[in-house]
Amino acid sequence: MPASTKAAPPRAWQRMLSGRRLDLLDPSPLDVEISDIAHGLARVARWNGQTEGDHAYSVAQHSLLVEEIFCRITRDVTPDCSMAALLHDAPEYVIGDMISPFKATLGDDYKSVEKRLQRAIHQRFTLAPNLPIKLKKAIKRADQIAAFYEATQLAGFGVTEAARFFGRPRGLPPEGLKLEPQPPKLAQKAFLDRFTVIDEKRKNII
Repeated sequence: MPASTKAAPPRAWQRMLSGRRLDLLDPSPLDVEISDIAHGLARVARWNGQTEGDHAYSVAQHSLLVEEIFCRITRDVTPDCSMAALLHDAPEYVIGDMISPFKATLGDDYKSVEKRLQRAIHQRFTLAPNLPIKLKKAIKRADQIAAFYEATQLAGFGVTEAARFFGRPRGLPPEGLKLEPQPPKLAQKAFLDRFTVIDEKRKNII
């Protein structure tokens, strides 16, 4: 086939509002901006939008909830650990939040893209590319607790059903946890504010 008639390769980058162009297949930390992450996560719905309330319950809100729960259930939390918890779903600002059953059908292709994005995000914010196993497990537990309360209070799951999928959040009642869906701009600001607080604590460590 003549070179002039060859089809152009499919576009593999996304333009962000910051002006960055993030390559999805080979993401560079230099193209990762917290403003883009906060904007995107505040507009990505958890549970495919199947939640109660006038607004979608966003991944930005979920991220804040997980970080709060993580700090409650984990001893000796460092600012780096808090940042890792806050950013645990950060790749979803690009690839969206797919429910677990759909992720399973996509298999390794989805996971490989997600891992590359997570690595670039961690490098951008000077976190370990691969978190220690103990930290990953602690964040995962906080994620499951958050999912249990989101499922039962927002997504229509019964307690028994939610416990089967996520386990029971023993020792951590929902009182005081922020589970009311917010408008995107409020969720975006709350995420950025929390990021800034954690980032300042990291800078102040000698």
